Amino acid sequence: MIVAITGATGNMGACLMTALSGAPAVADKLKVLCRSNAKAKTLLKSCETIKNKIEIVYGDLADANVCKQLVSGCDVVLNLGAVIPPTSDGNPKAAIACNVTGVKNLIAAIEEIKENQPKLIHISSVAVYGNRTGEHKYGRVGDPLVSGPFELYSSTKILGEYAVLQSSVEKWAVLRQTAIYHYNLFSDNLHDGLMFHTCFDAPLEWVTAKDSGILLLNFLKRYKNGTLPEEFWKKVYNIGGGASTREYGYGTYDSGFKIIGGSFQQFFKPWYNATRNFHGMWYYDSDELENLFHFRGQSSADYWKEMELRHKIYKMGKIVPAPVIAQFAVKRLLKDANSPSHWVKQGDEARAIAYFGGTDKFEQLKKLSWADVKLPTEIPDPTPQSYEEKMAAYGYDIEKPDSLITADDLKTVAEAHGGKCLTPLCFDGDMYKKLDWQTCDGEKFTADAYTVLRAGHWEHALYKDFVWEFDRLAKTDKIFARIWYDSHDKDENYRYYFDKNFVAHVDKIKD
Repeated sequence: MIVAITGATGNMGACLMTALSGAPAVADKLKVLCRSNAKAKTLLKSCETIKNKIEIVYGDLADANVCKQLVSGCDVVLNLGAVIPPTSDGNPKAAIACNVTGVKNLIAAIEEIKENQPKLIHISSVAVYGNRTGEHKYGRVGDPLVSGPFELYSSTKILGEYAVLQSSVEKWAVLRQTAIYHYNLFSDNLHDGLMFHTCFDAPLEWVTAKDSGILLLNFLKRYKNGTLPEEFWKKVYNIGGGASTREYGYGTYDSGFKIIGGSFQQFFKPWYNATRNFHGMWYYDSDELENLFHFRGQSSADYWKEMELRHKIYKMGKIVPAPVIAQFAVKRLLKDANSPSHWVKQGDEARAIAYFGGTDKFEQLKKLSWADVKLPTEIPDPTPQSYEEKMAAYGYDIEKPDSLITADDLKTVAEAHGGKCLTPLCFDGDMYKKLDWQTCDGEKFTADAYTVLRAGHWEHALYKDFVWEFDRLAKTDKIFARIWYDSHDKDENYRYYFDKNFVAHVDKIKD
């Protein structure tokens, strides 16, 4: 079996390569995409046991010819490659080149192969679901994709996976990766203001990079030995760590600071972090991939114990005064160009509204102490949704089997979005047959029933340009509204957008 891998030098990819090194019989050859000789040398050094099986393909996903070279002769393509925050925040063009153009190049290269076409596993992200700090902290595949304003990473991941779903690749699967616990989590967040994007009350379901690597290893094993069920293909899944990895945003910080004998309240103030516009949720369907591939081995508690053992330097935090650590590890980053509070202080009203609800709300937040803030403490178990709840959330009973989906289901989902399904009478039960739809704006688009009903996609301005119009759309789209109004007021009426230079703007829309 020949496997092509992108993103092998990232956190998840590195753990996959480690897992493959411990199971050398899984693949006959690994074609690994690397952007530089230095990265290739580091990778080969870490994979001594399978070094002779690795073929380095130099270049990046933005080069169509490189993609053709990478997938040629392969049985499986694992696309882990992505430009993620904070790089995507500072270099949006690189994020688009990799997360959108690169995915399309990879798809085109696979589509050109007519005989023995490679199978594609595409790693997407929990970021596609947007902010979930309100009532609807649990969700599943099929939930609407409501990217936060100016969250370019989230938007590019939506566009990338949409390209996969609309492709003619014969066998694909999209895996929406949740937040990843990796070994460089602390050090990676000490260089810019990204840590302040996480809302303190954000519901986060984590998974370790190690377990994610084992997931893909076990997928390859099942594919190779012929035990992978055929129904696995052409579906979207959520990668999650399960109940033992569910936390709130502040809980994650608290777990980290406990290693050095402190708590997050010693190092943060209520106004440091955004109050909305982050991404993360707990999964109803978290166990689906676990039941297929049995990859989970680490809880959140296990991860933090391992971090304490791996990084002895954190023990020094127990003897260094908390104010000193706060100054050098946290406070200095408040002035970083990627810090939400810095945006407000610099007069960036567009981001002030997106991340805090406005400058006035940020100023109110600055007056609060932790004694004034009530943070959620209980992480509830997921409760089954009633039929009425499912109809409100998705426009139809999402638990209905594919074989029972009818033209009426297509009609009700489209109407819940404020639009129409233009070809319901032609629906013959084929979830992957292209259908014509119309949005609330009268715009027409083509997508199969799986993409709309099962994967949560519905075209709007964001699918064409970096424009976020959910304040307006939610007024006629019941599916968007249910999530959007968890953290936005119904009288908000903003249009958020990037200009051609990726400068953030907001326009107040008249009623």
